[in-house]
Amino acid sequence: MRTGQLFLASLLLAAAMAPTVLVAKPHSSAWVATWGTSEQIPESQNALPKADLRDATIRQIVHISVGGSELRVHMSNEFGTEALEFTAVHIAKATSPSSSAIDPATDEALTFAGKSSVMIPPGAEFISDPVKMQVTPLSDLAITFHLDEPPAQETGHPGSRATTYYVHGDSVSAPELKEARHIDHWYQISEIDVQTNSEPASIVILGDSITDGHGATTNGNDRWTDVLAAQLQSSEKTHNIGVVNKGIGGNHLLTDGLGPNVLARFDLDVLAPAGVRWLIVFEGVNDLGGVARINEVPKSQHDAMVQRVLSAYQQIIDRAHAHGIRVIGASITPYVGSTYYHPGLLSEADRQAVNTWIRTPGHFDAVIDFDQVVRDPQSPDHLLPPFDCGDHLHPSPAGYKAMGEAIPLSLFKY
Repeated sequence: MRTGQLFLASLLLAAAMAPTVLVAKPHSSAWVATWGTSEQIPESQNALPKADLRDATIRQIVHISVGGSELRVHMSNEFGTEALEFTAVHIAKATSPSSSAIDPATDEALTFAGKSSVMIPPGAEFISDPVKMQVTPLSDLAITFHLDEPPAQETGHPGSRATTYYVHGDSVSAPELKEARHIDHWYQISEIDVQTNSEPASIVILGDSITDGHGATTNGNDRWTDVLAAQLQSSEKTHNIGVVNKGIGGNHLLTDGLGPNVLARFDLDVLAPAGVRWLIVFEGVNDLGGVARINEVPKSQHDAMVQRVLSAYQQIIDRAHAHGIRVIGASITPYVGSTYYHPGLLSEADRQAVNTWIRTPGHFDAVIDFDQVVRDPQSPDHLLPPFDCGDHLHPSPAGYKAMGEAIPLSLFKY
């Protein structure tokens, strides 16, 4: 037998003797983010006193977007300076968005690598083990956890527009936290994922206080992002798409302030959520408004800020596209008359220049023209009075409703 034939025979013999490798078929279900929030260091007036977090139970209510048969919860120590131990974490269906009461029949203890407690390193988050729980779209869930010791540095989301309840002692399974103290901020929670039987698909929204919901109803879940989630549920083609609100009140594209700047928080807030396919960018008013908030400045400084904002947008687009995420730009809404920024003619010109760039084809993959939705046709540099919460910067619940309902669901095809 020739050398080549011997070699071929050896290969065939080796293949015949090799163990059979079974390639698993991909699972038909997948994780998708149904709720999420951005993390920051709570300002002193929004932080809980350490004494209140020692041997404490904290219960927080969140409003999810899509439903599923299984879920997992992300617990966060993102801004912690030391490891933080959660001695117990539970999840249950809430009986109301404005009460600490839960349906005790639905209460489930979460585990982390099979353990009921979890120690999270500083700057990190842990995802719970999956738990079977049939949750319906647009419903309210209660996340309850117990701490023996308070965090060295709290991680939270002050702009929750939702009430958190807390008591001393371990009451994670209590049907209601009796005589609980309460505060309208979230702490140490960052995301809930559900398992669906379709391809994972979620929308992340990067924004500031207008996305976070300033002017919305506390416990009313009437931010424009909530309206969008409800709109998606109204169509068979989009009812499996989750909505993840990554708005931070006072946030900037370019500088740190209330929360890290957008480019700094991009990876964690945009790339990390489960199943993200689309990104809506609705941010920039705080950068533009801040240029001349105290005193007017030369036009060259206005022009420089506009260019920096546009450069930041392009960075966001490029980074999202690198991960296959479609990016939708939202035009900046009017804020002339704002009692905080006091914008003049140059600031309004800046807004118009930025909006022109947003609307110009070839930049964002698509555009949502919120400016057109909420502006006053008689005074286009002002919010329409019924859509103005009163400070001439943030929309009212009616304004948020109009914004959410104006978003074409055709943007979210997959």
